[in-house]
Amino acid sequence: MKLPNNQPPPTPQASVAPRPAPTGTPGQETTALSARQQLDQIPLANRETLLARVAEVTNRQGQNSSELLLDVRGRAIQVNADIGSTKLSPGDWVKLMRSGNELQLMGKLADTPHTAISNALAQRMPWQQSLDSGLARLITALNQGTAAELAPGQLPGSRSLQPLPAAARQALESLLSRLPVSNNLTPGAGSQNTSVQQVRQWIAESGLFAESRLSQSPSPALPDLKLAIGRILTSLLAERGGDPTSAFNRLMPLASPELVQAPLQFPRSTTSATPSANADPASTGQTLRLLAGMLNRITVNQLHSQILSARAGGEGPAPSSTMLLDLPWVTPQNEPGIAQLRIEQHTKHEEGSASKRNKAQAATASEWRLNLAIDLELAGALNFEVSLRHHEVSARVWAEKQETLKKVNEELPLLRRSLSELGLEVTNLESRRGSPSAPITKLEHRLVDTRA
Repeated sequence: MKLPNNQPPPTPQASVAPRPAPTGTPGQETTALSARQQLDQIPLANRETLLARVAEVTNRQGQNSSELLLDVRGRAIQVNADIGSTKLSPGDWVKLMRSGNELQLMGKLADTPHTAISNALAQRMPWQQSLDSGLARLITALNQGTAAELAPGQLPGSRSLQPLPAAARQALESLLSRLPVSNNLTPGAGSQNTSVQQVRQWIAESGLFAESRLSQSPSPALPDLKLAIGRILTSLLAERGGDPTSAFNRLMPLASPELVQAPLQFPRSTTSATPSANADPASTGQTLRLLAGMLNRITVNQLHSQILSARAGGEGPAPSSTMLLDLPWVTPQNEPGIAQLRIEQHTKHEEGSASKRNKAQAATASEWRLNLAIDLELAGALNFEVSLRHHEVSARVWAEKQETLKKVNEELPLLRRSLSELGLEVTNLESRRGSPSAPITKLEHRLVDTRA
């Protein structure tokens, strides 16, 4: 389309014009009025620029023009667009400028790191394997071996078992030896230096910081959950021969049903029964798919944490940083479980100008919030909510079972004393029946809606 005075738009601009509303007697003036009315309703002044999101793209066969559905300031506008060689896809953001009764496409915004993270998260969400169920199957493989692949016409029950390769066995044994055992942390032991170090090690080796630790110390033997799972997977692929990278890319990861139904709910409100370590052995191929799903679960937590941290400064109150961690542990009977930990830092931003000293003081005024969710065999589901600001701490404990709630009330004085011994002032301490409501990140088209 032409611009006023027949001046062509400079590269890389292109023209788009709002489609007129249907009328009984279409004409040039009616079209112009319809376009002007739509642009005035946004509202958008002449020569004013703004950003819009491409919702739909319909290409016309044999023509260079397309029909676009744009989300402009909350309004959906259908436009006819002559965009030339510019390639647009749903989810792209474009910069527009009003020129008379037309919109000029000033350019397409390049993909931001946030967009890349969102796309990577969307690709991995449907393929997550719960770490507790995955570890249970790995313990079975360690104790019984893996089932041989089925030959044509062979019945599943007639498959022979084969031990794990030595390298995979060593990597798995090393992983399990570093998992915390439930009876190692006793009530009241939180103020002891050894217990504090155990918890710090537990979080540091959760896999959430794998890439950061590798950048600091590129050692393949780092005691990290994500790297350990990768070593087991690499060892199994090496036994099969060929290119391990190509073989890994062809794997279809196994997914846990509850993570398919609510892929971004953290912590999960419901828990599924963890498969027993004495379940039927899986084949090597199934074990590889299981490991790939476990890696996806850790990667989803990493990407999800970045998405939630990136929403700081958006609409509404939001934490300035968020970390989501699955922390596996085992019982004395070597049965795996999962503790889900959510850590948020909330920083209060003062309005107006402030001196460097005031800004430094504001930085120390951050509030840390911790949510720990765990499901124990006898006690049932437990949730701990802790808030720390300066040296003041408040805590709330949620229990699903009435008997567990009674036991929690009996232990609250011990919790208060333990927190006081750490030099903290306990402002509030209570227990409740049930479970807290957990925020859920929602998806909108190809992007993650970080305002959820």
